[in-house]
Amino acid sequence: MTDRPRACSIANALAIVGERWSLLALREVFLGVRRFDQIARNTGASRDILTARLRKLVEAGVLEKRQYEQHPPRYEYVLTEPGRALHPVLIALMDWGDRYVTEGPAPTVWRHSCGEVFTPRTVCECCGEPVRLADMTLVRTTRLPG
Repeated sequence: MTDRPRACSIANALAIVGERWSLLALREVFLGVRRFDQIARNTGASRDILTARLRKLVEAGVLEKRQYEQHPPRYEYVLTEPGRALHPVLIALMDWGDRYVTEGPAPTVWRHSCGEVFTPRTVCECCGEPVRLADMTLVRTTRLPG
């Protein structure tokens, strides 16, 4: 038996995006808000905390900081490929919040191109069946040191 924490990709991901202001900043960029002042206004984050969170997301390769004005220098934040890959995660988190945390109707919804309100569902890529915890088995793929 070891006293070390379990090796876990969830923990690794949370080290990058697992903080409130990081997730809310990502929400804004997904919604098309790319400039610092707008992100700060829409999230309610203080400027110093938001600066630190955006810097961390850029360093991790989730966002890219692009200059859009030279004098004075001004920047916007755009999603990278790893950043865009977080979209289903944010939608699932929003769905969970709508179902189990938010009182009353959902404050916003996503509408799919088919015209219906989008509700996320996780399915197996191979067989297309919905994923249920009872159908899953966790398999260690790396050997722990020691």
